[in-house]
Amino acid sequence: MSGFDDRERAAENKKAREEELTFKKVARRNKLFGLWAADLMGIKGEAAEAYAKEVIAADLESAGDDDVFRKVEGDLKKKGVDMSEHRIRRRMEELLVEAERQLAKG
Repeated sequence: MSGFDDRERAAENKKAREEELTFKKVARRNKLFGLWAADLMGIKGEAAEAYAKEVIAADLESAGDDDVFRKVEGDLKKKGVDMSEHRIRRRMEELLVEAERQLAKG
């Protein structure tokens, strides 16, 4: 195998690892985000875990974070939780950093 093939395979492997890490980070963020929203809505225990799974699943609807945002924002409104769009999006950003920190710790 040539050096070019080796470099190409290494680059492909690196890209695959980065994509997997990004997927894990976003999934972890979505779980934390779902648990945060559940707490605001007074959902506890197993019901909170189930809600967090719904938030994770919402991310599969379309690319980007808007599907997750819309789900949580809509659910908060339905439960009468007054929260600005800015605050919800900021919390998503904060939890992405937290998810990255948690994954780095192992």
